[in-house]
Amino acid sequence: MLSIRAVLFDLDGVIRHFDSEYTSQVEHRYGFDPGTITAVAFEPDVLAQVTTGVILRREWVARVGELLGSADAAEQWGRQPSDLDQQVLAVVDELRAADIRTAILTNGTDTIQAEATELGLHHRFEAVFNSAEIGWAKPDVRAFEHVLEVLELAASEVFFTDDSAAKLTGAQELGMPTHHFTSADGLRAALRAAGIEI
Repeated sequence: MLSIRAVLFDLDGVIRHFDSEYTSQVEHRYGFDPGTITAVAFEPDVLAQVTTGVILRREWVARVGELLGSADAAEQWGRQPSDLDQQVLAVVDELRAADIRTAILTNGTDTIQAEATELGLHHRFEAVFNSAEIGWAKPDVRAFEHVLEVLELAASEVFFTDDSAAKLTGAQELGMPTHHFTSADGLRAALRAAGIEI
């Protein structure tokens, strides 16, 4: 049986969820075809720059505005509302009560720490690891190596969950137990299968 000492969570799509209709409403309001803003904002090269700290979030939003030809649309898109997954946070609290360490690893921008403070996440997680600060984004093994070094844990001692199966590969390469997140119930079952009693 594995001896898990910490659980590492992705942020967006696991702990925090964005309103899926919001971007569509902005596109409709400004006369863009569905999917236009997402295609521009998450173009791989641009996304890689903001998630590894090469450019700041405000520069990213400005660039999206330039590519769209509408700074206002980009600014509105950048204010997308989100909600915390209370069921996942309940799992986090149960883990902490069982003396299992909890942390976040997100492919984020330079504003992640401020967002985590605003969301009240710092008291629930020992650390919030942000790719924009680390300089490497998931699934790059170097992002996971950084986490392991800071936590002073072996790969086999850290369980990682992400809503993107592709982001799990770097963790798996290092020997970390992983779970493709789809629901809090599924996560709870996977944690129990890994030997964590919650």
